Amino acid sequence: MPEEQVYTIPLKDARKTQKQKRAARAAKLVKEFLKRHMKSEIVNLDQELNNQLWKHSAGNPPPKIRVKAIRQDDGAVLASLAE
Repeated sequence: MPEEQVYTIPLKDARKTQKQKRAARAAKLVKEFLKRHMKSEIVNLDQELNNQLWKHSAGNPPPKIRVKAIRQDDGAVLASLAE
């Protein structure tokens, strides 16, 4: 039975890196957050979630993002945008 959670993930720490790497850092922050809270080593981001992080170019990711995380039967976590 897949387990499902909705999280609001703060991404303000992405601002601590140089401007060209902020969206990539935001994606890493989402993965680290979900690894910690869902207790899983494998986290995959949905394409829509990745597009939302990169929407305003690499230098301007959103300050926070709402994510729906679903743990698959094999233990992997699939993250997508919460609606």
